[in-house]
Order: sequence, then structure tokens, then C-alpha cells
Amino acid sequence: MNDINKALELLLGKLESWGEHLILMLPNIAVAIILIIITFVVARFIRNGLDKVIGRISHSAALNNLISTILYIALLAVGFFFVLSVLQLDKVVISLLAGVGIIGLALGFAFQDIAANFISGIIIAVQKPFGVGDMIETNDYFGVIERVSLRTLDIRQPSGELVKLPNKMVFENPVTNFSSSGTRRLDLDVGVSYGEDLEKVQQIAIEALQDVKNRVKTRDIEVMYDAFGDSSINFKVRFWISYSRQIDFVSAKSDAIIKIKKAFDANNIMIPFPIRTLDFGIKGGEKLSEQLEQVKDGRSVSDN
Repeated sequence: MNDINKALELLLGKLESWGEHLILMLPNIAVAIILIIITFVVARFIRNGLDKVIGRISHSAALNNLISTILYIALLAVGFFFVLSVLQLDKVVISLLAGVGIIGLALGFAFQDIAANFISGIIIAVQKPFGVGDMIETNDYFGVIERVSLRTLDIRQPSGELVKLPNKMVFENPVTNFSSSGTRRLDLDVGVSYGEDLEKVQQIAIEALQDVKNRVKTRDIEVMYDAFGDSSINFKVRFWISYSRQIDFVSAKSDAIIKIKKAFDANNIMIPFPIRTLDFGIKGGEKLSEQLEQVKDGRSVSDN
């Protein structure tokens, strides 16, 4: 019984001490509650104001939301640490900071790929090498950008497939932006017979492409001969087109082929077919007709 009485006395003493300490801490608790309320109000006010300011500077919704969210959480964390200090829980603050550092280090190793994509997304959002609606080629994928997030880049390919590329891959590899200038050069390979007047062919090709679809008429059409082929003299036709979608390029190329073919037909300019020699196993110097006659004679003798 004595042990039980001592335990009860010890428990009551502890409870009484805690009660006295709680009464002494009531002003601090009231200040802490007020401080928490003020922290939430100020953080929300600053976040709303920052959203308006950043929205005028940057047009990336993902980046704007990221910056405002980070600032909002940082303000809440500062207010929370002040509250702990008011409640005289400084040791808890130190323990929390140490715990946050250890947890952050562990998460950094565990999610380093996600972190790399996240950081790459931030850099891409700041540098803006491309935007939604641009036609790009990267990592062997070609298509229109549909969405730029802080983790992935969504590309819609001309054949309809949607590709989600991690930002790390896009950031570390070359990116070709076909829409950056609004124009694109179209190179078309053509061949004509060796018997044609090359200067005449050059002039007819230039005249034929004057009104080709989407052509930028302030830039000249170039026709340059570049090779003696097996059955033709080859040249390149180069001209610039207005470019915003891949259909602009495809339709201009198709129209150029049609116009060149019509112009060459109207002027009796021949686009030669490749020449192929077929080997029937005939001995040198003998004609094919003689070989056929020998085959027929051989069959006639066997029939008799």
C-alpha cells in the first residue's frame, strides 16, 4: 500500500506541476494562436499579390504556381517556428530542423530522377526555348507541343500519338524548333535528262514555283545542280515557306512537285527513269534471238 500511495502522490505532483505550467503558459498559448492566424493571413495575402506580379512577368502557369506555392510554404514554416519559440519549445525546433535535413537528404537520393525532371522543368520554363503549339523534334520524336509541365513535355506526333517526354531528356538533348521563326526552307530533289538545256530547265523550274502554296515571295527560289546521276543530272530546288504546322510543309512540297511536273511536260523536258540492265546468262557476242532459236530447236529435236 505504501508503494501505491507514493506512486499516486508522485502522479498527483506531476499533474499539479503540469497544471501550474499550463496556467503560466496560457498567455504564450494565446499569443501563439494569434501568431498562427496572422501567419496564415499574411502568407495568403502575399501569395495572392505575388501571383499578380509574377503573372505580368512570366506566362508559364506551372512556374508561377510553383514559385507562389514555395513562398507560401516557406512563410508558413517561418510562422510555425516562431510559434514553437513562443511556446518555449526551442529544442523541438532544432530537432525538427535536423529531421527535415535528414529526410530531405534521403528523399533526394530516393527520388533523384524526379528531382532532375523537376529542376529541368523549372529551367525550361524560365528559358522558354519553345512553347505550346510549337513544332519540335527531340529524342527522335517529332510533333506539336500540347503541354509543358514541370515534369514532362507532351508532344502530339503527326500520326496522332501522344508522347510524354521527361523534362530531363529534353533538357539534356538537342531540340529543333521548326516554329521559332515562322518560316522554313523546303529542299526538293529533281533530275532531268542529259540531253536537256540545263539553263532552260533552271528558268522553267523557277517560273513554275512562283505561286507555290505558302511560299515566302520576298525570298528567291534557288535551283542548283549538284550531281551527275546514273541516268539524270540532279539538282535541288530550294525555296522558303510560311510555317506554323507540318501540313504547311507537306502541302507546299506536294504542290511544288505537281507544278514542276506540269511545267516540264509542257516544255517537253524529260525526267528520266533509272536504267537497269537484265542479265539472262547470254554468252558474250551472241544475240538473244539466236539463243531463243537454239532453245526452240532443242525442244523440236527432243519431241521427235
